[in-house]
Amino acid sequence: MAKQDYYELLGISKGADEKEIKRAYKKLAMKYHPDRTQGDKEKEEKFKTIQEAYEILSDKEKRAAYDQYGHAAFEQGGFGGGGFGGGFGGADFGDIFGDMFGDIFGGGSRSRQRVVRGEDLRYDLEISLEEAVKGTTKDIQINTLAHCDSCDGTGAEKGSKVETCPTCHGAGRVRRQQGFFVSETLCPTCHGSGKKIEKPCHVCHGEGRVHKKENLSVKIPAGVDTGNQLRLAGKGAAGENGAPAGDLYVVIHVKEHHIFERDGNNLYCEVPISFATAALGGEIEVPTLDGRVKLKIPAETQTGKLFRMRGKGVNARGYAGDLICRIVVETPVNLNSKQKELLKELEESLQGKGLSKHSPKSSGFLDGVKKFFDNLGKSDK
Repeated sequence: MAKQDYYELLGISKGADEKEIKRAYKKLAMKYHPDRTQGDKEKEEKFKTIQEAYEILSDKEKRAAYDQYGHAAFEQGGFGGGGFGGGFGGADFGDIFGDMFGDIFGGGSRSRQRVVRGEDLRYDLEISLEEAVKGTTKDIQINTLAHCDSCDGTGAEKGSKVETCPTCHGAGRVRRQQGFFVSETLCPTCHGSGKKIEKPCHVCHGEGRVHKKENLSVKIPAGVDTGNQLRLAGKGAAGENGAPAGDLYVVIHVKEHHIFERDGNNLYCEVPISFATAALGGEIEVPTLDGRVKLKIPAETQTGKLFRMRGKGVNARGYAGDLICRIVVETPVNLNSKQKELLKELEESLQGKGLSKHSPKSSGFLDGVKKFFDNLGKSDK
């Protein structure tokens, strides 16, 4: 029975490049893999033929021979002798299946030395509201892992030999293949470094990294708020075996302020005023983060009245918030006898028929109480 053309079998053209050949093979191998065909002999044979086609077409010399002589180049007595029975020496099926099943389970698994960047670090920084609004620069100290200066991060004592690990050949990981299944684990000899050190560094004990306290200057931009994170690239822990360092994330925490409360870009504060100012009106000074400013209080201002001072809040991301002042009318305390007498006279002058005019809320409340008890008395009868 004549063998099917290898190009036709893989569904590719004769001008296909290495990537196209590999892609076609992986697709068909997934389809006809024995673990998926569950004992279907015909499909198992198909799978072997697909492997055979890939072994030939992925090797430049064998492909050239196949293009010139066809299947005869690999039959007993044919071109090059020895036939095809010597096994799949030219193709790395471990890599193919490592890639193939890595794709299924979330990533490739080639046995190459893996560059693992250093760990990211976190630093919680507490700042004042003024610093958050205006911006500042803070000096901090972090505990980190740095490259060992004694061995320049190699992990080896100076003058000591550093050789390629004989177990993983520098890959840092070892691959084990059982049939069509491939597993990959950390090299037990070098623990992932890919190297064999004759004499480990006396400072870092072969780790290439040491614990260290590092002082940094952090620039805090204006407008930050609690929960904001500042990323300092490359200021995290040093990577192993010379790999890049991780990043440092500075997490902002703004301390409570004794005057202001912040909500987004707006600031809120309570402003106490005297009884006389509330009744007669006047001009007072209120605090802002830029200093004191004057606020005009109209006559007959009540507790709870809000005054909005535009643009006096937090300026962040090109937008200036407002300062919102809530008025609190203070009750006078520590009065002397004369002051008490004057207040009594004022109170008497406001009572009677003039109550509804001078204290409309109080008058309305008293009228409501009177009606409530009148109705209550009627219901009892």
